[in-house]
Amino acid sequence: MQCGPDCKYTCHAHCRDLVHLGCRRNGKLMDCLAPHDTLDSSYSSGQDVQKEREPHIYLSKEEVKEKIQSYNSSVTDKLKMTLNANGIYTGFIKVQMELCRPITVQSSQSQGRCAPSNTETAFYLPDGCVNTLHISSTNTVREVIEALLKKFFVADNPAKFALYKRCHKEDQVYTCKLSDREHPLYLRLVAGPKTEMLSFVLREHETGEVMWEAFSIPELQNFLRILDKEENDQLQILKNRYAAYRSKLEEALRGVLKPG
Repeated sequence: MQCGPDCKYTCHAHCRDLVHLGCRRNGKLMDCLAPHDTLDSSYSSGQDVQKEREPHIYLSKEEVKEKIQSYNSSVTDKLKMTLNANGIYTGFIKVQMELCRPITVQSSQSQGRCAPSNTETAFYLPDGCVNTLHISSTNTVREVIEALLKKFFVADNPAKFALYKRCHKEDQVYTCKLSDREHPLYLRLVAGPKTEMLSFVLREHETGEVMWEAFSIPELQNFLRILDKEENDQLQILKNRYAAYRSKLEEALRGVLKPG
């Protein structure tokens, strides 16, 4: 993987999140972002396919101002962006929650406590749940995930989750996982306000990339109990199936060997 057309540094795609480079263009310090990412295969479907990440475009303050004006003129839901004097801009993004596993939610009374309390409840979020966040251009993907969980009073570790971007093109839906250091509001600005061009989705990390250290010991012990139960259930189903086969074979043998 190369960071840009003029960059001589290369690294393995799987190592990109462990490497942070400071590159200079025209005397300005800027972050090097990976030009592409991969989608977890377990999330792929007929309409949800891998999309390469577009190269990061560095905008001048004047270009940002023009894009914000164009963006605001196209907004239909009053969720406009604002450019501050220091060059930082603020705005809104909508994030769809696509969580397969239950989340642990704290009541407002238990906020700030380190130890688990009986006010924590685990439940599944309804399908299609969408949350709107007001963020700035400096907020990273990791900060957006943390803000989302805080808004829902979710007690789970933010490291369990990942933010994806989704777009529609030629009757297909393309999805790409964002790295922790990307800036969602910048992506929203470049794509424009239409969700068909770009939308954000919060999902759990897949099994192959679960950060097990993010789970507490009681959670891990509960996972083991669930695995043991599922294993025993599957073994019992298998035993019952072969017992049925054996019974039919013995019945058939008795019919063949029965004196005529």
